[in-house]
Amino acid sequence: MLRVSLDDPSDLGEWRGKARALLLAGISPDNVDWGGGGLFGGDDDIPPPRNGAAPAVPRDFLNLANTVLAHSDPRRHAVLYRMLWRLTHGEKGLLAIATDDDVAWAHTCVKQVNRDMHKMKAFVRFREVAVDDGTVYVAWFEPGHDIVTRVAPFFVRRFTGMRWSLLTPARTAHWDGEQLTFGTGASRADAPSGDTLEDLWRTYYSSIFNPARLKVDAMKREMPVKYWKNLPEASLIPELVRDALPRMQAMVARDATVPKKKFAAWQKAGMDLPEGSLSALRQQARECRACDLWKPATQTVFGEGPDDARIVVIGEQPGDQEDLAGKPFVGPAGKLFDTALAGAGIARNALYVTNTVKHFKFEPRGKRRLHKRANAEEQAACRPWLAAEIDRIQPAALVCLGAMAAQAVFGASFRLMEQRGQWFDLPDGRRAMATVHPSYLLRLPGEAEREAAYAAFVSDLSLMQDVLV
Repeated sequence: MLRVSLDDPSDLGEWRGKARALLLAGISPDNVDWGGGGLFGGDDDIPPPRNGAAPAVPRDFLNLANTVLAHSDPRRHAVLYRMLWRLTHGEKGLLAIATDDDVAWAHTCVKQVNRDMHKMKAFVRFREVAVDDGTVYVAWFEPGHDIVTRVAPFFVRRFTGMRWSLLTPARTAHWDGEQLTFGTGASRADAPSGDTLEDLWRTYYSSIFNPARLKVDAMKREMPVKYWKNLPEASLIPELVRDALPRMQAMVARDATVPKKKFAAWQKAGMDLPEGSLSALRQQARECRACDLWKPATQTVFGEGPDDARIVVIGEQPGDQEDLAGKPFVGPAGKLFDTALAGAGIARNALYVTNTVKHFKFEPRGKRRLHKRANAEEQAACRPWLAAEIDRIQPAALVCLGAMAAQAVFGASFRLMEQRGQWFDLPDGRRAMATVHPSYLLRLPGEAEREAAYAAFVSDLSLMQDVLV
């Protein structure tokens, strides 16, 4: 039995180097102990290579291994090497076998690591610390897996202009405004327990709390109790939960608010705002005349999916094939979307999928119909349909595909490429996230650029797992 260990158990480069050497030496997984030398000795020397070059390894495996190595399971090095051995010894299609024990285990690890990374992004709270040359913001977090090196670049992008330190038991990350460095683990005592900004944060959290939407079990799934001890707003939760019912009853007892004005396009068309069930809305939308897009279009393309979906996915507008089929996301972009969802471990039938605009806008070009972007007036005319869909479904989260959808949810100031791939809290208590539209990926010219953009797209979509679990 050959004994092997790693200085940094979560580092892909180090694991890959030793796994490659073992593979070239012909050492089978059954003959490797990834626990290292233990108390009575160091690592064993890996024998010299038997072959000149290692077989090619799928890029998907390396991406999978990079995430799995962050997991806390001590078996991860051995299982990954066994998968590598199988891939290079006659099982080239291994990664496509979702029911295989090793593959299923690896994908479970990926989901757990991705969830942990999302929770770190959502629940890290930096506290202000005065130092001799200014201010440093320090946060304490206790992740379940070794994810600091993977999440720290997110905080660099988000807080580029301030100096900060992120402390965890396993390792630390430090940003001085120019360089990101990592260090050994810290203790809770190394982090401040509070600062002057926390009262402001608690006031904000209390003001956005909506008692009518309170679902305690769902809240605990989204904000697990184990994180509460490090969240300043958590001290308010028991009181907010206790007072939720009386507050909701008071809201119901008030007179209804009358809108000051209707949507201009609907008023001009002599139309009332949509009412009724989701099925009734779908029927009403077929007769929509709030703008002129209905005239050349084949039919209205309304949303589809479960009426109790936890996530509503919002695209931009139907294309040629969607217009003919009467269903969203069935053309080339829709097929790419389905493939990316599968790669992210998301079932499409768990989502309600719709578009910001419900009719296909195009310009004729011979026998072809070329897509044309709906203008601001046309987008505004469709907005009540989208609002009504969301109101009937009552999802926990919204996912926007493309700039048109993102700006419909977040407003005109939203910058998709700068703010994609992260959850934001909406005023109504929901969360929302935006990423690129799959048609963007189809337009990219180079293969390498498309591969990188597709991987980022799948990574963004995988964030939905946190809402669906």
